[in-house]
Amino acid sequence: MPRRMDFEKKYNARDAQPFEQKNEMFKRVRWEPELREAGRRYYGIVAPQNRPGFHHEDIALRNAGWALEMGFARGVIEKNFGLYSWEDNTQDVNPLPEGLKFDASDPEYNTRLVKKAAKLYGADMVGVSKLDRRWIYTKGFHLVTRTEYDIRIPDEYAYVISMAVAMDYEYYKYTPTFIAGADTGLGYSKMGFTAGLLAKFLRQLGYKAIPAGNDTAMSVPYAVQAGLGELGRNNILITPKFGPRVRLCKIFTDFPLVCDEPMEFGVTEFCEACKKCAKHCPAQAIPHGPRTVEPLNKSNAGGTLKWYSDLEKCFKFWAKNGSDCGNCIRVCPFNKPDGALHDVTRWFIERFPKLARSIVIGDDILGYGKQADIATFWHKGD
Repeated sequence: MPRRMDFEKKYNARDAQPFEQKNEMFKRVRWEPELREAGRRYYGIVAPQNRPGFHHEDIALRNAGWALEMGFARGVIEKNFGLYSWEDNTQDVNPLPEGLKFDASDPEYNTRLVKKAAKLYGADMVGVSKLDRRWIYTKGFHLVTRTEYDIRIPDEYAYVISMAVAMDYEYYKYTPTFIAGADTGLGYSKMGFTAGLLAKFLRQLGYKAIPAGNDTAMSVPYAVQAGLGELGRNNILITPKFGPRVRLCKIFTDFPLVCDEPMEFGVTEFCEACKKCAKHCPAQAIPHGPRTVEPLNKSNAGGTLKWYSDLEKCFKFWAKNGSDCGNCIRVCPFNKPDGALHDVTRWFIERFPKLARSIVIGDDILGYGKQADIATFWHKGD
C-alpha cells in the first residue's frame, strides 16, 4: 500500500523558486527570438505528410480532440475564459433561491460530495490539498497576445482540488504522431469540461471556485500534495493506477474540505534504476543521472529536488516532428492497462525497489512500451 510522504523533505520543497509563466517552454517560443522559428513550426499551419500518423485524417483527428479546450476553455492560452471562468456566467436549468448557501459545517461530508461530483463529471482521480502559494505563477502569460498579467487569488481560497483525467492506453501506443496527439487533446478538453462543471457545482452550493487547467499555477505539485502520485524521471506525475498517462486540472475554493496526504509508492527508487524514458526520448531531453536542485534552463522551476528535463530539446523535437511527443509516457513501466499483472508489478515495486532492473527487463520482454503499427491504425476494428 502507498505510504505517507514527507513532501518538503523528499522534494526539497522549502527551496522552491518562484516561476513566471512566460518562461514555460510553450510560452517562451512565442516571445523569445531564438525560439520563435520552432514556435512558428509547431503552432502554425501543418500540412499532411506522406507518412503514417501524419496523414490528413490523422491531423483532423488530433484537431477535433482539442476542440473543446481551444474553443471553450483555453487553459493553454490564458486564464479566466469559458469553462475556466473565475465567476459563474452560465444560465441555470432550475435556479436556486438567491443567497442560498449549503451548510458546510461537516468538512468530511463536503469532501465526499466534491469527490463524488468530480468523478461524475469525468475525473479519474481526485485529491485535496491546502492552497500552497509557492506553485502559483508570479505572473501569467497570454499565449496569443504575448502579454503578462497579474494573478491574484484571495486568501479565502484555502483549498485546492486536484483532478486527474486518464488518457487512453491504446492510443498512447502511437506516439509520437497525431494519432496519440488526438488523445492528448481529448485529455485537455476533458479537463476543461470536468473542472468547469465541478466549479459550477461548488458555486451552486454557495461557495467560490476558480477552475484552472495549465493556467494560473503549476498542477503537478498540487497533485502530489493531494496524494495523486509522485514525480517521475520524466518530470511528469506518476499515478498508481495510470502511471504518467493522465492530464491534470485543479480548482481553488473556499469550500471547507479535508486534505489528503502526499503518498509514495516507490516511484523515485524505481526511476533511479529504470531510465527507460530517458533511453527512448527522441530528443534525449530526459536526464540519465541523479536528481538535482539545479535547473537546466529558464523553463525549469528550480530549487526543488527532482529530475529536470531539457525542455528546449523537447520542444525543438516537437517542432521538427510536426506533432507532440509522448514517448516518455508510452514506455514508462507504470503505464499499464487495468489487470492483475499491473497490480502484481506495483506490489513488487512498492516493496522491493531493488528489483527495478529485473522488472524493466520483464517489461521489455513482454513488449510493453512498444510503438503500435501506425500504418494499420485506421484499418483495425473498434
